[in-house]
Amino acid sequence: MARREEHPFAPRVSAPDLPAELAAGDGLRRDGEHFQLLFTDLDETTDASHAEISECRLAGASVDALTLTGASLVDVEVDQLRATTVSARGARLRRVRLTGGRIGTLDLGMTDIDEIELRGIRIDYLTLGGARIEDMLVADCVIGSLDLPQATAKRVRFAETRGDEVDARGLRAEDVDLRGLEMLSLTDAAALRGATLSSVQVERLARSLASALGIQVTD
Repeated sequence: MARREEHPFAPRVSAPDLPAELAAGDGLRRDGEHFQLLFTDLDETTDASHAEISECRLAGASVDALTLTGASLVDVEVDQLRATTVSARGARLRRVRLTGGRIGTLDLGMTDIDEIELRGIRIDYLTLGGARIEDMLVADCVIGSLDLPQATAKRVRFAETRGDEVDARGLRAEDVDLRGLEMLSLTDAAALRGATLSSVQVERLARSLASALGIQVTD
């Protein structure tokens, strides 16, 4: 008899499908079509809103603001990006991997996410408010504030990651594995229905969990 797979199911994350060789890209453009290109430098303020970016790699760029609002990113790899602000609100992300670097604000609010990996990044503020997320891995990251209000998350896993402040208000979770996320504070523990915590996390968050259940804790 086949062994029954246990929850939480792991995210189905695969590497971006990139060709062996990429042509040199000359900047990202608003409403532009970018296919099989390598970008190593961007304008200090880059607006690529509503652009179509497919089978591309962005390596070692440093920007003040990168705007990807409403853009479509499919099979995209981003390495060692240093940015004050990256805004991809309302974007569509499929098989996207971000590795290394530092980002002040990473705004993925209202995005449609289908396979994304964040690895080894320091992010001061990450928001996924209202996003639809399927298959996401966050590994070896340091996140100052993580906002998940009204997000729908399925098959999401955190590994060896720290999130100082986590706001889960209105989160709808299915197979969300938080065992690898070190949380210092949590807003709305009741929204974690459908998520998995370790026993150590439950002990640390006991007061927040009790409050969510309407239990008063006094000594």
